[in-house]
Amino acid sequence: MNKRLLLDDFLPYRLSIASNRVSDAIASTYRSLFGLRIPEWRLVTVIAESDGITQQSLCVATRMDKVTVSRGAIALVDRGLVERRANAGDQRSHLLQLTPSGRALYEQVAPKALLIEQELFASFTPSEIDVLRDMLERVQVAADAMERRTLDQ
Repeated sequence: MNKRLLLDDFLPYRLSIASNRVSDAIASTYRSLFGLRIPEWRLVTVIAESDGITQQSLCVATRMDKVTVSRGAIALVDRGLVERRANAGDQRSHLLQLTPSGRALYEQVAPKALLIEQELFASFTPSEIDVLRDMLERVQVAADAMERRTLDQ
């Protein structure tokens, strides 16, 4: 193998750095405007897309670990943004849903998120954005396959 690993040329590293920088920019905005940390705004958004969702489903949807989801959910419940209700389909879990205050917060957060996305990708053409979405999906599929192979070993 003649090729050397140069971190700045290593695509997984570059993807991670780009993701962290975008996440940090969003986090500072959401923290200052809404008092939300990254896990909390992700949970608010995913919960807003459902009629009620379990913490386990939130872990899958957000790719966050159980502890992070649990802490985020507790913080949102404590703030009165999310409520827990019995899960008729599984007595061992609860469904989380936004309260009216949580829904009102989401209605403020969502437009801001879309503006941030628009600003971040302002120099991209619509077709470049479509290509990027497709490439990101393909990277995720490949990463999922790698993870499954690792778990199967």
